Amino acid sequence: MKVLLAIDPSHASPVADSAIMRPWPEGTVFCTMSVVDTRLWEGMPTLVEDARRQAERVVQAAIDKLTSCGYRAFTEIATGSPKKEITEYAKNWNADLIMVGSHHRSLDRFLLGSVAHAILHSAACSVEIVRPTPPPSATTKLLLATDGSDCSAYAVDFLASRPWPAGTQIRILSVIPFVAASFPSFASAFITTAPEFLDEICRQAQSRARKAVADAQATLEGNGLKVCTCEATPEGEPRAVILDDAKSWGADLIVLGSHGRHGVERILLGGVSEAVASHANCSVEVVR
Repeated sequence: MKVLLAIDPSHASPVADSAIMRPWPEGTVFCTMSVVDTRLWEGMPTLVEDARRQAERVVQAAIDKLTSCGYRAFTEIATGSPKKEITEYAKNWNADLIMVGSHHRSLDRFLLGSVAHAILHSAACSVEIVRPTPPPSATTKLLLATDGSDCSAYAVDFLASRPWPAGTQIRILSVIPFVAASFPSFASAFITTAPEFLDEICRQAQSRARKAVADAQATLEGNGLKVCTCEATPEGEPRAVILDDAKSWGADLIVLGSHGRHGVERILLGGVSEAVASHANCSVEVVR
């Protein structure tokens, strides 16, 4: 597995620490990459060079942590636009996963947030938005959000392929979106003229959600992972339900596919991964 750690050159990043705490398949290789944003120091070569040296120190510190834990790792320093350089390098290196920090303080919050958002949109591989984590507990909690789509199925396989430590708990969630809440004029028309049609839409959505959970559970348990028993198919607005569930359960990581289905459900679910990645209290992995 190839994992690209995109590290902010301006200060210490939680990315390397999060990677070290995570289990990885045998043979995983890390690239710790930092990009000096030349737009910040345009026309000031001395400051660009100072920023490059700072970036080298930051990525070397990450390398030292990784190699001390027995991982293979190397560094990459680039100059230019972080959004462009990181996604292009990941594509050329055939990375399986990019791990990038979420937000920080004041100006850094805006700049890094912009970079993370752009990488999430444009990367050809899976992306994890990393947030600072509390000290590791005895149990790792993973929330898997699935809608039964091909992308969700791939996310399940990606999750199942990783060597999670014994005791890891996985909670599977498949949210049934409220048609009436999402399209009030559409729903009202069918409630008055063809209520049985709306009932059928709801039944089909419930059936798909139950099947999505059952399929994911079979795959995960087939790989020896522990799945929690819980209300697996709640109704509501998917983004809000996933975020609330992750917060109340105390999830360490949310895993979900890059997008949902097509047609009406694509409209309902298409922005879920981005919204969850942007607003979650924990790290979020969006799998492609």
